[in-house]
Amino acid sequence: MRLIGFLLSFMALAACTKALEPKAPVLVPDPVEGREGPTQMKLSAIDSLMWQRPDSALMLLLPCLDTCCVAEFDRHYANLLLAELLYKNDSAQTNRTQLQQAVVYFDSLLLADAPPTTAFLAARAHYINGVGHYEQSQVAEACTKYLKALETMENHFQEKDLIGKKARFMAYTYNRLGDLFSTQFMMEPAIACYEQSLMFGKISPTSPFGISNTLYRLGKQYDKLGNKEKAGEYYEQALEALPINQGPIYRDIVASKALCDYQLGSGMEQPMETLRHILAQATDDRERLTRHLTIGDIFFEEGLYDSALVYLEPVFMRNEDLTCQMQAANYLRIIYDGLDYVEKANECMRLLADQKKSEGENKALVSQLEGLFQDYLNQKQEQKATQEKREAVLRTVKILVPIALVVAVAVIVVSRKRGKKRLAEQQQAHRMEQAALAGRLKRSNQELRELKDRIQQNEESAPKPEAQTALFTEEPIYRLIMKRVNDGKFLSQMDCTLYKEYALDKAQVIALREAANRHFNQFTSRLAKAYPDLTKGDLDYCCLYLLGLNDADVAALLQKAYPTVSQRSRKLRAIFGSEVSLPTMLLGFANNNLLC
Repeated sequence: MRLIGFLLSFMALAACTKALEPKAPVLVPDPVEGREGPTQMKLSAIDSLMWQRPDSALMLLLPCLDTCCVAEFDRHYANLLLAELLYKNDSAQTNRTQLQQAVVYFDSLLLADAPPTTAFLAARAHYINGVGHYEQSQVAEACTKYLKALETMENHFQEKDLIGKKARFMAYTYNRLGDLFSTQFMMEPAIACYEQSLMFGKISPTSPFGISNTLYRLGKQYDKLGNKEKAGEYYEQALEALPINQGPIYRDIVASKALCDYQLGSGMEQPMETLRHILAQATDDRERLTRHLTIGDIFFEEGLYDSALVYLEPVFMRNEDLTCQMQAANYLRIIYDGLDYVEKANECMRLLADQKKSEGENKALVSQLEGLFQDYLNQKQEQKATQEKREAVLRTVKILVPIALVVAVAVIVVSRKRGKKRLAEQQQAHRMEQAALAGRLKRSNQELRELKDRIQQNEESAPKPEAQTALFTEEPIYRLIMKRVNDGKFLSQMDCTLYKEYALDKAQVIALREAANRHFNQFTSRLAKAYPDLTKGDLDYCCLYLLGLNDADVAALLQKAYPTVSQRSRKLRAIFGSEVSLPTMLLGFANNNLLC
C-alpha cells in the first residue's frame, strides 16, 4: 500500500513539474527571520514534521509545490525539502536540477549577513546534493558535498549550538561519510567519521537504534583492520546500547561478535550454536546468505571443507553483495583446488581477477578521497588554531587592561607631584632634542632628494613594463579568455561541466603560452629555470594566473574540479614560497625580468 501511495504522489509531482522550472525573476524580497510569510510558515511546519514522520511530510509537500514558486526563497526551500523527503522515503531524486540551483542560492545568502537558519539550510542542501551524487555512483563528488556540509556547519555554529536537529544532521553526515570510506576500505577515515557521528548521536539520538548502529560500524572497521579485541569491545557496547534484543540489527551484531569470539580463540562450539540460532530467525534470502558466509568461514578455518561447501556455494551463486561474493569465492577457490574441481576453481578465479582489476582502477579514487578528507582536516585544524589564538589574545587583554589602567593612574599621580624645576629641565631637553632632530631631518631630506633624482634617471633610461603589459592585453587570446571570464561569471560551488562551453582547447592554451613568452621574454622558460619543480601543466596554470584569474575561473576554463584547481594553486604557492597571490607574484616575475 505504501508503494501505491508513493506512485500516486509521484504522479502529482509530475503534474507540477512545469511549475518547478525556473521562471522570470520576481522581485519579492527574501523573508526576514521571525517575519515569515504564510508559504514559508507552511514549509517550516513540513520541515519540522519531516524529522519525525517523513512519509506524512512528503504527502503534505507534494500538493503545495505549485504554490511555492512565487518567492525565490520559498521555491528553493521547497525543492530542498522535496529532495530530502524523497531520500528519507527511500526514493531517488527527481529534482536534481532544481536542487543544485537551491545549493547555489543558499550559498549566495551566506555571503551576506544571513541568519543561522539559512546556514543550516545551505548545509542541508550540500548534504542532500551529495546523496544525489552518490546515487549516481559519483563517489568523489558526493564526498566533496558531504565535507562542504560539515564545513558550513562548523563555520557558522559554535559547538554549544550543535544540538537537537543540528546535532542529528551532523551525525547523519558523518555516518554517510563513514559509510562512503568504509565501502572503499578506507578504515582510518571511516573510524574518524563514525566517532564524530557517535559524539553527535549521544547529544541528540538519530533513532532508538542510532547509537548501537554506529558502535557496530566502528567494530566492523576495527574488524577489517585485524584488531579483533577492539572490534569485540565495540560489538559488546553495541549490544548493550540496543533497546531490544531482536530484529536484523541485533542479529547482525550477534553474528559479527560470534565470529570475532571464534577468531579470538573461544572455540567453535559456542559461536556455531549462536550463528545457527540467529540463522533460523532470518527473514529474507539476503540475511540467510550473510549468515551462511559467517558459518562457512568458521568451517573453512576448521578445515571442514565439506561442511563449508554447503554454506559457501549458495553465497557465491546467489548473493548480490559483491564483497560477500568475493569472500566466498576466495574460500571456494582453495577448496576446489584441493578437490581438483578445475572448472569451478576457474570460475572463482575469474571473479577474483575481475575484482583485482577493479581494485587497481579504484586506487585513483581512493587517493582523491584521502586528499579531500585530509584537506578538510587541515582546514579544520587551522580554524581551531586561529580560534584558540583569538581566545588567548582575549584572555591576555582581560589581564593586561586592568594592569595598564593601574599603571596609568600611578604615572599620572607621580607626574603631578613633579616640581616646576623638573618640568623646565624636561622642556629644555626636549628643545635640544628637537633641534638635533631638525638637523638630522634636513640632512635626510637632502639625501632623499638625491636618491629620487637617481631613481628618476634610471626610470627614464629603462623600458616601461606597463607598455609591454599593455601590448600583451592586445593579444587575441588574451581578449578571448577575458571575454569568457566576464561572460561566464564562474562560481566555485558549481560543477565545472556546467561551463563546458567556455572551456579552452589545447590550441588556445598553447596560444596563451606563446603570447606570454613573446611579451615577457620567454616567460615560461625563465619560470621553469627559476623553479625546477614546476611541471609543464603547472606552467599552463601560471599563464592563466598571469592574466589575474582566480581558482574558479581556471577550473571552468580548464574543465577541472574546483578542489583540484585549489589544490594545484596551493602547490604553486608552496613552490614559489610567496605570501602574495599567484597573479601578483607572476606578474611581478614577468615585469621584473623583461631585460633578462
